[in-house]
Amino acid sequence: MERLSVSVLRHRRLVTLLAVCAFLVGLAATPFAIQRLSEEYAHPGMPAFEANREIVRIYGNGGYQRPFVPVVVLPAGMRAEEEKEVIGRAFAAVSAELPRARVVSYADTGDARLVGADGRTTFGLVFPGTYSDGSPPGGGLGETPDEGPVITAVMARVLPRGSTVHVTGLDALAPSVDAGGVDVPTKIGIGVAATVVVLFLVFRSALALVPLLVSALAIFASFAVILLLTLVMTVHDVALTTMPLLGLGIAVDYSLLLVARWREEQAGGYRGDEAVHRAMRGAGRAVLFSGIAVAIGLVTMVVLPVPFLRSLGLAGMIIAVASVAVTLTVLPVLLALAGRRLDARRRAGDRPFRREAEAGHAWSAWARGVVRLRRPAALAAGGLLAVLAVAALDADLGLPESGDLRTSGAGYEGLSALRRAGVPAGSITPFDALVTGDPARAVARIEAVEGVAAVLAPDTPAWRRDGTAVVTVLPVAESGAAAGQEIVTRVREAAGADVRIGGGAAQSMDFRAHAYGAFPWMLGLIALVTFVTLARAFRSLLLPVKAIALNLLSLGAVVGAMVLLWQYGWGTRELLGIQPTGSIGEFVPLTIFAFLYGLSMDYEVFLLARMREEYDRSGDTGHAVVEGVGRTGRLVTSAALILFVSFTALAMTPELDVKVFASGLALGILLDATLIRGVLVPAVVAMMGRWNWWLPAWAARPLRVEPSPR
Repeated sequence: MERLSVSVLRHRRLVTLLAVCAFLVGLAATPFAIQRLSEEYAHPGMPAFEANREIVRIYGNGGYQRPFVPVVVLPAGMRAEEEKEVIGRAFAAVSAELPRARVVSYADTGDARLVGADGRTTFGLVFPGTYSDGSPPGGGLGETPDEGPVITAVMARVLPRGSTVHVTGLDALAPSVDAGGVDVPTKIGIGVAATVVVLFLVFRSALALVPLLVSALAIFASFAVILLLTLVMTVHDVALTTMPLLGLGIAVDYSLLLVARWREEQAGGYRGDEAVHRAMRGAGRAVLFSGIAVAIGLVTMVVLPVPFLRSLGLAGMIIAVASVAVTLTVLPVLLALAGRRLDARRRAGDRPFRREAEAGHAWSAWARGVVRLRRPAALAAGGLLAVLAVAALDADLGLPESGDLRTSGAGYEGLSALRRAGVPAGSITPFDALVTGDPARAVARIEAVEGVAAVLAPDTPAWRRDGTAVVTVLPVAESGAAAGQEIVTRVREAAGADVRIGGGAAQSMDFRAHAYGAFPWMLGLIALVTFVTLARAFRSLLLPVKAIALNLLSLGAVVGAMVLLWQYGWGTRELLGIQPTGSIGEFVPLTIFAFLYGLSMDYEVFLLARMREEYDRSGDTGHAVVEGVGRTGRLVTSAALILFVSFTALAMTPELDVKVFASGLALGILLDATLIRGVLVPAVVAMMGRWNWWLPAWAARPLRVEPSPR
């Protein structure tokens, strides 16, 4: 690493010129890259997704979309079978008002299963059509434009006096979402403001602007790379939010570590290029191995067969690599050329670098306490994280059920009317099937499946096009329940080769099978590569094992906390003013793992690398722990605070799924910087003693490092 710093400083003018060019190119490329980003959440190769896409292409509605379910209750003394004509006019009025929608009711089919046991209650389905640009409505739960008031108004004008109509369905029951939310520039602005405040508190000089400059250069350079990628592949617009927020976190983390080490070397009496070389020798290695760890974590999503998750991983990997490159090349030049001028103290006569001359007193005192009480400290922190990790085993990644959603409002009133009339719960979660053969035979096969309440297949142009037919299956159980998913599986097995099953439940099941099926093997590969990387970085066999184990414990605890917060609803309403949905989302654990595995490994490398360095100097594990925490505690806390605020800003977005994801990241950063790095890591290292540093010759040879015998 010192050779790199010598080369960089020897060619400082060239490095400066290249940095300016990279910034200008990235600045110019950013708007073009943003325009080329895709907004489609595609899942190519998954059977249900392909079926849904074909249904929407041919019919302009249905597929993955969740229908609105108008529920009509006629006045006492009237029966649906006697008022079939007026019911038909009411639903026809909906078709006229929403011409792109596909509407079905008792009047269209004459199917008595669309009428409740009381004879007065009947319901239909309204699949919202595509927008004028051809894109389907939808997105996360509760994000579909609410057509309920429109449907209610047009039907009420036609139905007999005294009738009631309420529109239910999963979207009508979903927690309300603030349509205003916080836009991307505001989220980034909040992250930048937090970064500025934290950095000025850390450095107390204009040197605080240097990490921001490094971050800006890394972000714009990353957008230039994204623009090149859009020429050869589809990149999803999640990169638009991911790269700036991660750039603020990762690039600032790396530059914060290197600048702090440079100030420490200045406090030790080193000046000019020598101070930069010594800082690179210590902190530069940590930055390099941290960047590798982040890339390893994010590679999880790059290999997944889900384009938007792949884009998320690519964006993260690109910003991580760019952050490492800028930190290890441009930052040394900045420190050598202007570091001391930028770090001028406010008060005349202030002894330079006084705070960096020794480890932080508060953090050192904390570390000594943890070392002294290492066993009870490890037991308490580890026990709490283990309890949370156990809760993660109950994570529900499927669609939510009505029982976990709203308990008031028009959607709930409609659902209650269906329940009182004895209508099966699964009627609000129907799913479409695309038939390319004989529709009558397909309907007969599906109706014979156990758990199917009804199959709707009117012989009208809205349901028969281009040699195909779309039929809608009403299951007895809701699709979000295990019983409902079993029904979907049985329908798939019985439907035949000429029937392709779509719908949200089938697509969710396919996603989980594709994304999580090979995850244990991928996790093993990531652990292996991480072990080799960290074994070389720390010159130890046991420290990497400990780092991986604690990271997995931390990640399990985060998912468990998401289960308690969003699935069980413990405090969600009180803390965030949002009703939980009984599910944490199918992509949340995977993306939380990919992000936090790398980010938390950052802090692990920062801390353990310094402990290793101090142990090599003193040969005393206790001293290494105290000195390592004392030297890095303030940095890890500051870096974690920046990321925590950035992800909290992301959680202010209106999309419920993103709220869950971002709150998980913020909570993960919080747990990692406190319980893991502040308690468990120093406690466990203190307990392991000299075994921490054991690297026998037979293991050191393939790693190409010096052995470290016990």
